[in-house]
Amino acid sequence: MKSNNTLLNRREKFTRTTSVYAVSGEEFLHGKTDRQWLEGVLAGGAKIVQLRDKKSPDRILLEKARFFRRLTLEADALFLVNDRPDIAQLSGADGIHVGNDDLLPEDIHSLAPDLLIGVSCNTLEQASSLGQMVRERRSAAAYFNIGPLFATQTKKETRLPLGPGAIAEFSALCPLPFTVMGGIKLRHVPVLMAAGARRIAVVTALTAAADIAGETRQWMEAMGR
Repeated sequence: MKSNNTLLNRREKFTRTTSVYAVSGEEFLHGKTDRQWLEGVLAGGAKIVQLRDKKSPDRILLEKARFFRRLTLEADALFLVNDRPDIAQLSGADGIHVGNDDLLPEDIHSLAPDLLIGVSCNTLEQASSLGQMVRERRSAAAYFNIGPLFATQTKKETRLPLGPGAIAEFSALCPLPFTVMGGIKLRHVPVLMAAGARRIAVVTALTAAADIAGETRQWMEAMGR
């Protein structure tokens, strides 16, 4: 029951949150660290943060995740880990985000039933399949990501940009709350908000900013927060 209540609370908080969904990327920080980046995005008002680190050794990654957890709790922000359910669980994270080649949400849920689970949807077929599973109560996913909306350099694989019109198309196929991602710039925010986006995932614009807190604040203000 405790896990069920924890997950329900996390789902409700995610659903009602309108925010930049700040995704870390130490390789884009030009000498800064993920810890400095975190302090900046939280100071700027971000209420959803994802730790994405595919290079650090496991012990270092867990130490970093625990630091993220401590600061996000102090800021009343949701904290998710990319790809790693073990690190998410050990650090006390709110959730995890996985791609199409990672563990299935249902398998993650069996190991960590209190984690909020997000999944990537890059095609209409993926969104339709997820939506069908959700309606049949066979999916453990709590939200899905739509992307890439625009051309992006943060992924090694090349995918054609979906464009803002994908928001309406994908969300019509799956009833879960969603995030949007991929090459999004500050100037795109009004169009994305008008299309129904409420959680805009950002990597480069925040990691490359000289003033991370100030840049995050601009995004939050553009989103009306």
